[in-house]
Amino acid sequence: MDLPLMTQPNCEQDAFWCQTISDWTGNQWLASYADLLIAKPLNILLILIVAFIVRWLVHRTINRLTQGNGKPPKLLTPLRERRADTLTAELLSERRLQRARTIGSVLKSIASLVIYGLAAIYVLQVLSIQIAPVLASAGVLGVAVAFGAQNLVRDFLSGMFMLVEDQYGVGDVVDLGEASGTVEAVGLRVTTLRDINGTVWYVRNGEILRVGNSSQGFAVAVVDFPISHTSDVQKAIEVAAKVATEATSREPLSKDVLNPPEMLGVDQITSDTITLRLTTKVRPGRQWSVQRRLRAEIKRAYDEQDIEPPYPYGRPLPPTPVA
Repeated sequence: MDLPLMTQPNCEQDAFWCQTISDWTGNQWLASYADLLIAKPLNILLILIVAFIVRWLVHRTINRLTQGNGKPPKLLTPLRERRADTLTAELLSERRLQRARTIGSVLKSIASLVIYGLAAIYVLQVLSIQIAPVLASAGVLGVAVAFGAQNLVRDFLSGMFMLVEDQYGVGDVVDLGEASGTVEAVGLRVTTLRDINGTVWYVRNGEILRVGNSSQGFAVAVVDFPISHTSDVQKAIEVAAKVATEATSREPLSKDVLNPPEMLGVDQITSDTITLRLTTKVRPGRQWSVQRRLRAEIKRAYDEQDIEPPYPYGRPLPPTPVA
């Protein structure tokens, strides 16, 4: 292949620019290179402008389909939302909006890659560079890479299915088997988690066999509190239920609690303790905060009502009799 500057261009192939440059400058040598110096740069500039416009239009369309002026798009309505009750419909709608934005971000990245790739191919054609051998070599290389990168392909496909199925998203608290924590980033190949100790875990999507999501739809705050065998069990149940109901009806718990607390009663009896259990439905990811607040409120009420804990170490020991 001959380089453009190594051969004398034919002015007849681009008579317009050749004549124009000749009239402007009077330089026949410069006019003979009008195609290389003016026509081709203008064609390349036009291709880049069209690519930018098409990319902007595609991104705008994706935003309209996945965001819809702040309303969750009907296109991504999960089946479980269609049969959800009124209480959880709002939470599922928010979840669907977050999922749509995640998928929209991935689609925009793919669209940009395809559009700019096509623009690069057209630019090479304008420069008279034969792209057929390049594409053939890339095809052979792609087949060879595919055989050697099966794990990469599996990770990519698993990431795509994960996004479509809405298994988890950024900000969710998940258990992926080997690692658990808060999702910080979701990619097509790797999911990034940060556990409670601050350690960052990078989990390949193809290695994820199960997902436990504690932040999807709603969560349940489970509060267990032990009492001694000498305590009045019925009184302890009534006090705990009353305190929990009052605490969840006022801020800050009222913002997180979806249903009134349900007292389940005696959950376990051992030789040392009687364990009572109380549950309540809360917003996703808020179960731990609600549990801590309810434990503190119930502990304070038990102290006021003289409901003894299993091991009253704080009480003074009886005096030792004097012989």
